Parts: sequence; C-alpha cells; structure tokens
Amino acid sequence: MSHNLSHNPSHNLSHSDETTFPRQSDGEPDVLAESSEVLLGEGTHGAHFDASGDEEWAERESRNQLKHVAGLGELQDVTEVEYRKVRLERVVLVGVWSSALTTQAKAEESLRELAALAETAGAQVCDGLLQHRLKPDAATYVGSGKAREIADIVAREEADTIVVDDDLPPSQRRGLEDAAKVKVVDRTAVILDIFAQHATSREGKAQVELAQLEYMLPRLRGWGGSLSRQAGGQAAGVNGGIGSRGPGETQIELDRRVIRTRIARLKKQIRQMAPAREVKRGSRRRYGLPTIAVVGYTNAGKSSLTNRLTGSTELVENALFATLDTAVRRTRSEDGRLYAYVDTVGFVRRLPTQLVEAFKSTLEEVGQADVILHVVDGSHPDPFSQIDAVNDVLADIDGAASIPRILAFNKADCCDAATLGRLAALEPDAHIVSAYSGQGVDGLRAAVESLLPTPGVHVQALLPYTAGSLLSRIREYGHVTDVQWLDEGVEVVADVDDRLAAQVVDAAID
Repeated sequence: MSHNLSHNPSHNLSHSDETTFPRQSDGEPDVLAESSEVLLGEGTHGAHFDASGDEEWAERESRNQLKHVAGLGELQDVTEVEYRKVRLERVVLVGVWSSALTTQAKAEESLRELAALAETAGAQVCDGLLQHRLKPDAATYVGSGKAREIADIVAREEADTIVVDDDLPPSQRRGLEDAAKVKVVDRTAVILDIFAQHATSREGKAQVELAQLEYMLPRLRGWGGSLSRQAGGQAAGVNGGIGSRGPGETQIELDRRVIRTRIARLKKQIRQMAPAREVKRGSRRRYGLPTIAVVGYTNAGKSSLTNRLTGSTELVENALFATLDTAVRRTRSEDGRLYAYVDTVGFVRRLPTQLVEAFKSTLEEVGQADVILHVVDGSHPDPFSQIDAVNDVLADIDGAASIPRILAFNKADCCDAATLGRLAALEPDAHIVSAYSGQGVDGLRAAVESLLPTPGVHVQALLPYTAGSLLSRIREYGHVTDVQWLDEGVEVVADVDDRLAAQVVDAAID
C-alpha cells in the first residue's frame, strides 16, 4: 500500500505568510532562508536587526508556519495485518525540530521513517507536518495556536489519530489531545504496536507485553474517576452518599497496582525461559559451533541475506520489524566446517528503552557470537545514520565491543553506480552485496568464514579406517589442516576443541 502525498498549496496554514514568502519547491533553498533575505537583504528593514538578533528573529518567523513534508507513505508492499480488512486508521504525523539539534533534511527523513512505521502498524498516512522552533512547547508540544491549526487539518482529512515523532510525556499528550479532539500517540507507541503484531513465540509475546506495560504505567489517565472510593464518613454523605465509601484508593491507583503485579509476573516468566535458551546455546558451545550474529537497522534485508548465505527459507517481508524472534540457521563452510547465522531483531533510531530492556534476552545472542555481521540498506538516503543508530545499541550489549565485525551494504541492485561508488569510497573495507541477485555474496561468505575462530587444541593422529564418523565430526566442528590416506590408516592434522581432542586420542593408532 502506498500513499504519495504531493505538496498541496491548500495545506499551508499561515495565509499571511503565504503572500509574503515565496513557496519552496524541489531544488530551491529553504523558505526560511529566502524570507530572511527578502526582509533583511536590502532597504531599510535590515537596519532594525543586528547580527546577534538574526537567529532569534528567524526562529520566531519560522514558527508562523507548519511545513508539509511531501513523499510520505511510500513504503511498498507492507505486510498485511488482520485488521486491514476494515477501514484503515487515518493518521496525521507531527514533528518539531530545532536548528541547534538537527537539520531540516534529517527532520524530514525522520518523519518519513515514522510514516513507514505507521503504515507497518496498519495506518493510512494523510499528511505530515514539521514545526521549526527552539524547543517543544511544554503544554501541547507544538503550541496552542499550532495545535488548533493541526486540529483543522485533522478535521479536513477526517483523521482518527495524531502520531508525534517524539517520545511524549503524558502532560504534552493530554494537552495536544484536548486541543485536537482526537487520539494522540507517540513514536514509541507505534513501535510497540508493531512489535505486538509481529511477536509469535511465547517468549516474544511476553517481552512485548512487558515493554507495553512499562510504557503504559506512567501514562495512565484517570478515566475511572467515577469508580474511585476515597470519600468516607460525613464527606461521603454530602458528596457521594451510600456506596461511595471505600478503602481510600483511587481507581488509577488500583490500575497501577494491577499493572505492577503483571509486570512482576512477566519478568518472572521471562527469567524462567532463560534455561531453555541457555540449553540451546550450551549445545552449540559444547559442539564448538561458531555463530555469526546478523544485526542491522530494521528492514535492511538481514533475513534475506541470511537466507542467501545459508540456503534457508526464513520469513522475509518488506516491512519494519518483520523478525522479532531469534532464528538460528546452520550452514557449511568451504572446507566442510559447520557454523550458524543468528538472525536478530532489527534496530531503529531512538529505540524505546522499554524494548531494549525487554529484549535483553534476545540481544544476548549478539554478545555471545563469534562474529557480528552488520547489514546496512545501501539504497537508503542516509545509510550512515543507520550505522550510527545500530552502533549505539551494540554499545549497550555486554561483550559486543570486542567481537570482530563485518560491514555489508545490502540492496546493491537498488543502487545506481554513483551511490555504489560513494559507499565504496567511504567504507573501503565494507562488502557491497545484493541478497536479491546474489551480487557479492560469495565474497562476503568467504570474509565471514575467514574470521571463524580456530579451536584451541592442535592434534596430529593416525586414525583407523573404522573411525570414519569421528573424522566426519572433525571436519564439521574443527579446522582440518591436512589429511593423508595411508595403508595403516588416516593421518589427520587439525585444530579441534577439548571434547573432540579427547575422542581423537582414544581412537588413535599407537
């Protein structure tokens, strides 16, 4: 589903500014910059502003208009969810950016990513608005005047929800809801909703529910005020009468207590699931099976590349966070050695802290891997910002800093020659691959296998021909240097782990 919103002049909310300032078009400089030149460039107007006041004046002028971001809702072939059979939820996106913290281009890119998140969650993006101001308004995030203008846009577009490209505190969300008269959700709520849709395993569902409850706890509203039982004695007789006397606990306090109890129960359940994960990891360690953790930004093509490298058929969708449950796929190296790729959950800018905490058990796989394969969407307009976002998450994972890493730019089939040349120049050690066409995959596979750890025990033994199964295990779980087929047996030189070394010693011909 794709919704391409063109730049509509009727969306400009400040009519007085429209007659004074030239409208920005593709390839032209920013409206704010042009308007500053018009009023400050020539004539007597510039005499009233000194250099120190220019920035403050320009900031104030830019507040008078909301910038509509074109090209939202262009994510193609987003995965279908069940409730898309009914009318899709119509949403309007809202963001605030400051010159001191970011640029307009990055703010627009962040809003486009929010549009992709909203569509993946099952919404239809009607419009996207950016406001330029020093900092978000403490009461309504965008200011009372802009909140009323946004309410007019919401009414005109018949939207159901406002999605804010930020993590809103409860007070700002409530203020914007009261002004716009529709539901307001923030970026974190959208990501949590996507996770709730895509979680399939028992552990994944528990992790998502835990994150949702921790997000919800400080944001409860007093909708159950009529059920509160605080008054007692004479006050109850005057205000509420019979039936209003109670334990002195409001309904919202009761709700919080229920949520805290559920959170404690979920944390206990997740802890109880840890032994099962440890058994699987212990089995891989016991057999000396090296693991490659495949990490990257969401929708970078991690599952597709894992399928291409291993020949498996893991779920692949052009959707954000299609993979939530860790998938382990075995494959065989050029010399016959077995190793495994671990496909992990994708990352995103400003990943909610609740999700990082809830999915720590999943991210443990990254910290215990032998090699980290960092997959990047090479066709993205700003792939290096995605690299920084992933590195920020990896920095919080214990043990990940010391693990060897390989950088791979995926989706080379979607890039032009200039983009490929730029990526190669900026990251000369990275691999440029295409999981779709297979371009560069063989070179990437060879680079991964070259970093596989060498087992710690070096053996040289003469094995009888009846020990064929042992020789097969040496090839699968060790690093074979040389094999000689002699009359009396098979002479093998290899590096193996302690378990295999003991079996080799027991089976060797004296």
